Amino acid sequence: MAPKKIIAICQSGGEFVTNKDDGSLEYIGGEAYALDLDEKTHLKDVKQELSETFRCGVNGMTIKYFLPGNKKTLITISKDKDLKRMINFFNDSDQVEIFIIAEEAGTRNVSNMPASRSSRTTASEALVLPVTPMDLMFADDQLVLEQVTDTSPLGTFPSSSNNEKHHKATSQWENNITGVDQRFNSFPEFREALHKYSIAHGFTYKYKKNDSHRVTVKCKSEGCPWRIYASRLATTQLICIKKMNGQHNCEGATAKAGYRATRGWVGNIIKEKLKVSPNYKPKDIANDIKREYGIQLNYSQAWRAKEIAREQLQGSYKEAYNQLPLFCQKIVETNPGSLATFATKEDSSFHHLFVSFNASILGFQRGCRPLIFLDSTLLYSKYQGTLLAATAADGNDDAFPVAFAVVDEETDENWHWFLQELKSAVSISRQITFISDFQKGIRQSLHDIFGKDCYHGFCLRYVAEKLNEDLRGQFSHEARRLMVQDLYAAAHAPKLEDFNRCAENIKAISPEAYNWVMQSEPDHWANAVFKGSRYNHMTSSFGQLFYDWVQEVSELPITQMVDVLRGKMMEMMYTRRVESSEWITKLTPMMEDKLQNETLKAQPLQVLLSHGGTFEVRGESLETVNIDRWDCSCKEWHLNGLPCSHAIAVFQWLGRSSYDYCLPCFTIESYCMTYAESINPIPNVENPETGEVQTSVIVTPPPSKRPPGRPKTKHADYYDSIKRQLQCSKCKGLGHNKKTCEKHNRIEIEAADPLLLPDLQAEEPQECST
Repeated sequence: MAPKKIIAICQSGGEFVTNKDDGSLEYIGGEAYALDLDEKTHLKDVKQELSETFRCGVNGMTIKYFLPGNKKTLITISKDKDLKRMINFFNDSDQVEIFIIAEEAGTRNVSNMPASRSSRTTASEALVLPVTPMDLMFADDQLVLEQVTDTSPLGTFPSSSNNEKHHKATSQWENNITGVDQRFNSFPEFREALHKYSIAHGFTYKYKKNDSHRVTVKCKSEGCPWRIYASRLATTQLICIKKMNGQHNCEGATAKAGYRATRGWVGNIIKEKLKVSPNYKPKDIANDIKREYGIQLNYSQAWRAKEIAREQLQGSYKEAYNQLPLFCQKIVETNPGSLATFATKEDSSFHHLFVSFNASILGFQRGCRPLIFLDSTLLYSKYQGTLLAATAADGNDDAFPVAFAVVDEETDENWHWFLQELKSAVSISRQITFISDFQKGIRQSLHDIFGKDCYHGFCLRYVAEKLNEDLRGQFSHEARRLMVQDLYAAAHAPKLEDFNRCAENIKAISPEAYNWVMQSEPDHWANAVFKGSRYNHMTSSFGQLFYDWVQEVSELPITQMVDVLRGKMMEMMYTRRVESSEWITKLTPMMEDKLQNETLKAQPLQVLLSHGGTFEVRGESLETVNIDRWDCSCKEWHLNGLPCSHAIAVFQWLGRSSYDYCLPCFTIESYCMTYAESINPIPNVENPETGEVQTSVIVTPPPSKRPPGRPKTKHADYYDSIKRQLQCSKCKGLGHNKKTCEKHNRIEIEAADPLLLPDLQAEEPQECST
């Protein structure tokens, strides 16, 4: 049977417009092209055909589409698997809309020149500007380009191709101001039109009057008659140009006055591109503005322009906090059964926000293991903060977000509050294993809130960091590496004797390190003595997928950040639900592979009946299997939740199915129940519907702001990140090298001239005696 084809309506050259009522996106303008797709279509072939059709480069092409029924979230197609997934999403439909975003080919790598208030460009830098060489001066709120004399030997001016590019970019603004009786909806609209008009015609201007009733503007060139006067049209809110003299006598304003570009203007220019590409980098902004308009920006100027554009698109960071009451209300209304609570401090400043969607709550209860990972990550928005998260592991060993919270700072109090809210979201009908670092706040809160209904496993990465920190400076790099290696081996060891052997290896290096390990409560981090079930997951950073999402949106205002995370969770649940519908095995793919690997290992094993449900299995080792207790002396069955090779050998000897002895959470049926519920979109709270009741609660931003400098990131697995410590190659001491080794230098001096040694000793400072 031939694969079903769908028609892709490929659109390019338009722009996305946001619907103010519901926040959905609509693509307007551009041209369209129809393309046939099926499951055998390759992405490279699609890009090649679109490149030829729309005359754009393949490398700079981005292809996006909307999920069915969701006009807020754009999904990117970057590989063949993404293309196939899109075709599966729209299998019941005859066509799909895709959007081609093509970057202009031939972007030049223009270096960002640091601009000071009085610095001037060199001749070679000036030559890339349009029409005439220009200087760059930066004021607090604007960039000013002024004429300079050409100092190049040949008097070379910018190439005509550059001039044409710049003229093409600004020609669209040449008729922004048409003359008397032209009307605008507001003064800001008039000022923006005037600003673009001045750039297109290459002159600067200054305000003679500029208030809420009237605006009078004249050319900045002395004696030039160009001027314009606009005021409010009587009995209306419209702004009308009443007088205008459009003639210049300054011999071509571009040759004499130059023009200026405010950060607000740059923000308006890049706003549409920032909407499509949120990770638009300041250096790329500077390069694009230089190429298209001939204006040189340095990094900080481009960064500030991006901040202005971002606030225009996303709204005020401050106002986002005040929208939290309505936002939480909308979450619960659109997703019944969800939890969305927030709290403020006495001064009404933001304290913390907790969110757990009903789909996550039911998914964890129905199909996930009773295992939750607790971790945190810094946010880099204007008011910073920290995100606390609780993630679980689904039946295919993928991360499943259960709940998260945004707090003003990571404190014991906020962790206690988060765990209290989490308890109301998750079922405690079964004992839950929590994995986190071993800070006192989490440990004590788990004991107070969950009591005996939970086990607490320490994150192995934090244990390794603590070992290194407490013993820092006492051991060489190689010794420390071996100790951490033995610590990891001890943690993963399934049997007590294996754990003890690894601990003895540490003792051989250092009895002090061995004592540290034995006093660090191994029953919280070592498999051999841990009482709960952590399924061989040793670190709290299991939900890396979720934390990657957070990093992508950590600079957004708080309500938008939460809504984007909701959209990503909604997409994840939909995608996994669709993918699992095609699975044909009894277990999920990951667990099916593990079970089959254990089945292969079981082939050469010999089974002997001991008594009742107990069996002896002989292979490289002698193990005892009790099928009634679902237990094997190798401990792998208990650690992983899947039968080990010894147990599978017994099932084959008895003629039983191994699938009957797997945990239910590993079956496809449970996996489908995990993703059976959906997360629904949330209305745009920035533009509430007419007549909608607003809460009287005021929420202001937290007092802390983002500190200067590059934000710190979390370490990778500490096993791989131990830094080499300085060690002397002569005396083998730590913290210095042979050049600064006092002992080695003393021996050399004594060997060269023993008479100098007393003089050196006399020069050394002596201890004062009392």
